[in-house]
Amino acid sequence: MRTFPMTINGAKQLQDELERLKTIERPAVIAAIAEARSHGDLSENAEYDAAKNKQAFIEGRIADIEAKLSRSEIIDPSTINSDGRVVFGATVSLLDLDNELKISYQIVGDDEADIKQSKISVNSPVAKSLIGKKIGSIVEVHAPSGVKEYEILGFFL
Repeated sequence: MRTFPMTINGAKQLQDELERLKTIERPAVIAAIAEARSHGDLSENAEYDAAKNKQAFIEGRIADIEAKLSRSEIIDPSTINSDGRVVFGATVSLLDLDNELKISYQIVGDDEADIKQSKISVNSPVAKSLIGKKIGSIVEVHAPSGVKEYEILGFFL
């Protein structure tokens, strides 16, 4: 079975969401279904339909998170001997050579990626170009918008 890399923080976020869904959301939707049932005729009961739909969503999300966690490979970047090279979990400072802007990204698992938080998937074109490179390296990224060049200014784990 194929495993998927995930940072310690990413695994914790999924575990926290799973706990919330199981202990808060699931009991609340069960109570909402019971309340809607008490109103009588289920065939024309919008509250019942909405609660059942929410229950299906919650159960699907629980199954999805459990599957992701069971297939995850939780990696602590601080335990990796990177030998001065960019590795999974690193936060990398880059200089965009096209416009001289400095940017920073953390390389994380697919489910953790959030560009608004400067977290990019290990499977993204940028991350694939950075993995294994050293500070001072110039990397070419073949992105959908075209080829971009970055200089690696530094990184930390």
